[in-house]
Amino acid sequence: PTDMDSATRHWRMIRHREFDVCELSLSSYLMASARDQDLIAIPVFLHRRFRHGFVFINADASIRQPSDLIGGKVGSGSFQATANVWMRGILEHEYGVPHKQLHWIVTQEETVPFAASSDLMLTHAPSGRSLSSMLLKGELDAVLHTDLIAPIRDRDRRVRRLFGNYKELEINYYKKTGIFPIMHTTAIKREIVERHPWAPASLMHAFDLAKEIAYGRMENPRIVPLAWFQSAVEEQQTILGPDPWAYGLNEANRRNLQTLIEYSHEQGLIDRVVPVDALFAQSHSD
Repeated sequence: PTDMDSATRHWRMIRHREFDVCELSLSSYLMASARDQDLIAIPVFLHRRFRHGFVFINADASIRQPSDLIGGKVGSGSFQATANVWMRGILEHEYGVPHKQLHWIVTQEETVPFAASSDLMLTHAPSGRSLSSMLLKGELDAVLHTDLIAPIRDRDRRVRRLFGNYKELEINYYKKTGIFPIMHTTAIKREIVERHPWAPASLMHAFDLAKEIAYGRMENPRIVPLAWFQSAVEEQQTILGPDPWAYGLNEANRRNLQTLIEYSHEQGLIDRVVPVDALFAQSHSD
């Protein structure tokens, strides 16, 4: 499924098993796997994104550094969205902002239901309220979002990023950790794999080939309408290496996955630390 937004796609796969193979939220997949649901993944990570640039604050709030968020109200679409799990973990472990010392306001029903611990301040926003409007009115101190919010796109001065130098921080984060955060994996109905054991290997081959074709297209500067596209490609290669979108379970991807698993467990989304190898079709666990 490619003609729908991510949240709809994830909901339809997790809740209704509408697809045989599906690009899926890594966080929701971890939760489903920990609950022994009938899905298995292949290590094809179709979406990655650094997240420092997606923490937005009310410009009038007295927030000058991450620690100023402590005790504040922070909104997000859903608590379990992979982007939000990553950013909460980064705030906690890189900036000393414990997620249980913030009051979380969510606007969406969780794709995989979970019971929040009694010491987690998590409530739902009033029906019909948007994160952007609450942030603009000062009802929220900050918002973690999976994408750019409208006030940022519209250059509304009432809202700004917590990290104005987010690109620099993201580069430093990568140099320190080796992590280019994985957002999505590729899940298959377990019955498909049981019926067709060759399917994971064939899909891996197809996705690897598609990625090589995409890299080849990038060599043509006419493909992307950006004046300095080639310099951006060269900068990415210098910082992230020749294949920043690597599939499979190499050392870097294992570290990436293990970190998100630990964050998910710490934040109460899974009740046990799931081994990385248990998440993927066995023929691709080495």
